[in-house]
Amino acid sequence: MGAPEWLRALFTRRMAICVCTGFSSGLPLYLLLNLLPAWLFSEGISLRDIGAMALIQLPYTWKFLWSPLLDRYALPGLGRRRGWMLATQVGVGCVIVGLGQLSPRLDLPSIIVLAALLAFLSASQDIAIDAFRREILADHELGLGNSVHVNAYRIAGLVPGSLALILADRLPWSEVFVVTALFMLPGMAMVLLVREPLPVGVAPKSLRAAVVEPFTEFVERAGLRAALTMLAFIFLYKLGDSLCTALATPFYLAMGYSKTQIGLVAKNAGLWPAVIGGLAGGLAMVRLGINRALWLFGVVQLASIFGFAWLAWRGPQPSIGGPELALLAGVIGLEALGVGLGTVAFVAFIARATHPRYTATQFALFTSLAALPRAFINAAAGYLVERLDWYGFFLLCAALAVPGMVLLLRVAPWRSSAVSRAVSRTGG
Repeated sequence: MGAPEWLRALFTRRMAICVCTGFSSGLPLYLLLNLLPAWLFSEGISLRDIGAMALIQLPYTWKFLWSPLLDRYALPGLGRRRGWMLATQVGVGCVIVGLGQLSPRLDLPSIIVLAALLAFLSASQDIAIDAFRREILADHELGLGNSVHVNAYRIAGLVPGSLALILADRLPWSEVFVVTALFMLPGMAMVLLVREPLPVGVAPKSLRAAVVEPFTEFVERAGLRAALTMLAFIFLYKLGDSLCTALATPFYLAMGYSKTQIGLVAKNAGLWPAVIGGLAGGLAMVRLGINRALWLFGVVQLASIFGFAWLAWRGPQPSIGGPELALLAGVIGLEALGVGLGTVAFVAFIARATHPRYTATQFALFTSLAALPRAFINAAAGYLVERLDWYGFFLLCAALAVPGMVLLLRVAPWRSSAVSRAVSRTGG
């Protein structure tokens, strides 16, 4: 592909919209993951209480339960997708500001309630944004468009995870939260400036139809066997990679790296290869197609696990110098590259498998299924390490990545087949 062609594909109005959707989607999640724990810890809240607050992230896993509401009903004025996007974005901004007005020592129950509300609004925003993005992108743009969205999602983490923490050393926490909330404004402006996607068919006629029809449509389109195969693939494709990094920081510490070394190396070696890999993967999918990208990027994703196994095989090092830090950076960077490549192809595959009439519900269902390993299976990581040791644990992670790759033969064969077309509207 010549440079002018991929530049034309990247610098379009729809790709700019994907930047805004990704940034608005990522900001509240990274606030819950990074800024909220830092704020609570700095105000004297115990690690036990902070750790328990991880349960407030459950709406991201269960969002498919209320996604039919967003498929069935439209808010007045802006349409079915833009109305819900703006309402949730305004809600997210207000809750962020409200959090900063509370005192962790005096108002912890209220903070927990607001944080849970933030997670609910954020997950609801994701439902509307995912549906909107699927509906504005043509099939051949899904790879690049979802790549841009995912990368903007990651970069949004720099606001609560870096900028806000720097500001916290100079400003009161209440002002820090206000500044963070202001970064939701570009997404709101985008919603007001763009048009509602043209409807494909009509919205479900009742709430019951909005709940039932997305599932029956998917099964009828694919056939029961192919549908179950695809759902198994969605669950398994990133299982090994997700489990591999569940205890990444304790693993680095066990290998002899200091907290400072981990923070400096992981911050840079983890973010930017994922961003670069995601963007490169999106551009590559313009030429490769989604099916072949899933194969090639899945191999990189699987191979990166062996970097962790190699570190574990070497064991703790008596002294950590420049070469050891470079080795850690290489392992983290390769894993981040694999995540960046694999995620954009995976999300594009999920988007392609949805029907435009039921985009919100089907997209939410598929992404919730993909998140289940992170939410539940990863909880067993500590037990597995104790039974297998680190080296055996990473070999198990590599083995768990294989079934998802094998299922590609059915759901996304290298050369398009009747099976792949059955579970998606195009062959990829």
